[in-house]
Amino acid sequence: MIGGGIGMPELIVVLVIVLIIFGAGKLPEIGKGLGKGIRNFRKATSGMDEIDVTAKEDEKELHEKEQK
Repeated sequence: MIGGGIGMPELIVVLVIVLIIFGAGKLPEIGKGLGKGIRNFRKATSGMDEIDVTAKEDEKELHEKEQK
């Protein structure tokens, strides 16, 4: 394909090959891992740095409850 990309016939061939290699049982796991990887990549490339402090707050609350 000149100047194209991946068309529908090529995509179908790739999906059939992946299905043959990994089997139908592994496809959901592969998709889940790929989705997580893409999501993490997008977070890493976005300009904003996010800090998750909820775990620390939860630990602090548990520690305060234990002391009472």
